[in-house]
Amino acid sequence: MNTSKFSSPLSLGQFNWDALVLLVVTFWLSSSALIDFLLMPMMYESGMMNDASFATAGYSIFWLFNRVELLCAAAILSGLLALRQRRSQFGVVASGSRSRWALILSGLLFAIALTYTYILTPHMSALGLDLTGSFREQITAPVPQAMTYMHAFYWGLEAIKLVAAGWLVKLCYGDIAAMFE
Repeated sequence: MNTSKFSSPLSLGQFNWDALVLLVVTFWLSSSALIDFLLMPMMYESGMMNDASFATAGYSIFWLFNRVELLCAAAILSGLLALRQRRSQFGVVASGSRSRWALILSGLLFAIALTYTYILTPHMSALGLDLTGSFREQITAPVPQAMTYMHAFYWGLEAIKLVAAGWLVKLCYGDIAAMFE
C-alpha cells in the first residue's frame, strides 16, 4: 500500500477529469492571451491593417482559433458533466468542480465560444472585407460604428471569459489540491 502524500485516490481504471478540465482551461486562457495581447497587436503594429488582405488574414486566424475554442469549451463541459456523474445520488456536493457553479461557468464559456464563432467573427470580417476593389479609399475611410461596437462586445466577452475561466480554475485546483492532502 502506497502511503505517500502524493498518491492519488484514483484507481488505475479511473480518469482524472479534474486534471483534464484544469489543463484545458489553462491552455485556453494562455492561447487567448497569446492571440489577444501578442499576435494581434504585432499584426497591427507591423502595418498589416494597411494591407488589402488584412480582413482575410484576420478571418483565417480567428476561424481556426474559434474552432479550437469550441473544442476547449466542449471538453470542459464534458469533463464537468462526467465529474457530476461520479457523485452519489443523495450526497451533498462539496467538490468545487462538481458544483452547479462549475457547470454554469462551463456553459457560459461554451456560449461565448459559440458567439465568437458564429456571430462576431463572420460579422466583423464582413465589415472589414473589401468587396469594391478600391482599397485605397477604404484606408482613409473611418472605421464603421458597427465595427467599434463589435470590438467593444468582443472585449467585454473576453473579460467575462477571463473571470469565468479563472473561477473555474480555482474550483478545479481546489479539488486537485485536496487529493494530495
